Amino acid sequence: MLEGYDVSKLSIGTLGSHSALNILKGAKDESFRTVVVCKHGDELVYERFRVADVMISVESFEELANDEIQERLLELNTILVPHGSFNAYIPTEKLLKLRVPMFGNKQLLVWETNRELQERWLRRAGLRLPKVFKSPDEIDCLVIVKFPGARGGRGYFLTSSPEDFWKKAESFLKTGVLREEDLRDVHIQEYVVGVNVYPSYFRSLLHEETELLAIDRRYEANVDALWKIPASEQLQLDLSPTYTVVGNIPLMLRESLLAEILRMGDAVVEASEKIAMPGIIGAFCLETVITENLEIYTFEISARIVAGTNVGIGTSPYAYLRHGENMFMGRRIALEIKEAAEQGRLEEVLT
Repeated sequence: MLEGYDVSKLSIGTLGSHSALNILKGAKDESFRTVVVCKHGDELVYERFRVADVMISVESFEELANDEIQERLLELNTILVPHGSFNAYIPTEKLLKLRVPMFGNKQLLVWETNRELQERWLRRAGLRLPKVFKSPDEIDCLVIVKFPGARGGRGYFLTSSPEDFWKKAESFLKTGVLREEDLRDVHIQEYVVGVNVYPSYFRSLLHEETELLAIDRRYEANVDALWKIPASEQLQLDLSPTYTVVGNIPLMLRESLLAEILRMGDAVVEASEKIAMPGIIGAFCLETVITENLEIYTFEISARIVAGTNVGIGTSPYAYLRHGENMFMGRRIALEIKEAAEQGRLEEVLT
């Protein structure tokens, strides 16, 4: 498909959600034409912030895989930049068959969507992981229960026994938060008490370097609001914490932890090369917990840009330290694509 492109007139495109503003603004800053595929009614966002040159409206994001949408994107010489909505709303088999060139490594997006594959990847990298339970019947400590896909924490819950697991699962089923099929792919992980920290990296194939560009933490409903309610009232109301992400908060980590954070990023990249060459291309994020003893546990990996980098648009301190003013994840992606095109190396950073 790339052979039919006019490389002097490339467009950068994405789905209109998650981190699209980040991606599109970065592309415009590097003088690319921008394309957004968005749901009917959401055009307002990309019009108001003036980041999209071309808008393609759809009823559902899955339509990205339709032939007519792909043909339009190919006519515009589009390079797609994936984010969490690609995994959440487009079936894996359709994602892998997209004909429009995509920045990044599609095979690693598949690994991201499978908890067992994620765990295998992180263990290959030598990272410290929480204990994983294969069945609710094995639960013997405080655990967090997670479900497949990039669903922003929706439906996650804490429990400490098999009995409590089924009680809470049934409650979520009745309210429609969970579906029966979710329980078949449940992921049960030891709950490590500490601060959630999300370092975002950029692996540059062109410069053979893994850059730390941002660190954030998430603001989740309702767990981050429960402290406002007295414990006595929580008990009367039988409130349980939930983990739906509503936003992100920038974080500057104490400097003594940065060497380990950098080593972890390098180790994940090295392990990725053994999984699917050439390994990670571009943005990725490790989801970690840091304990009071400053031990870092990694519980997930995202093999693409994450919404936490949105807080760094124009202001990320780690991007500033590495690149100077006005660098952020969306722009760093666009810069890599621009340099690859100029050097005749686009094929190395696309799948």
